[in-house]
Amino acid sequence: MATIESKLETLGLTLPPPVRLPPGLVLPFAWVRVKGDRAYASGHVALAPDGAIAEPRGKVGAELTQEQGYHAARLTALAMLASLQRELGDLDRIRAWLRVFGMVNTAPGFDRYPLVINGFSDLILELYGPERGGHARSAVGLAGLPFGAPVEIEAEVLIDPA
Repeated sequence: MATIESKLETLGLTLPPPVRLPPGLVLPFAWVRVKGDRAYASGHVALAPDGAIAEPRGKVGAELTQEQGYHAARLTALAMLASLQRELGDLDRIRAWLRVFGMVNTAPGFDRYPLVINGFSDLILELYGPERGGHARSAVGLAGLPFGAPVEIEAEVLIDPA
């Protein structure tokens, strides 16, 4: 078993299946695009174990607490890892996490976006360690995100060739 998959199992974490979109919705883009030694992960949201968009949904600082936002960011990491695994075949092909862009659906006055997106970064660092998992990052607050998701995150990783 691959190293990252072993760590996920040890932590009791499971990667979700592909996102189940609302009926009639078509999204004309790839969840992961590989070009050379880079993989670009499109914006991902937190998924439930069945692939549905996870609950609770809403604005952090209103319907959701900072801690619930952190948990959503952690679930978003699992969703992105699942997409990367499907595209790359092996999460151990990831040599380095280069860049993470985190967006938080926030209520007016909430400004602790970095603490919410830490849910994503903390899990990546736990799985990959500081050398491979360390990444540049931005965290911003937005007035809304697709389907009322509390968090959306995109990333760029350096990969070993197939």
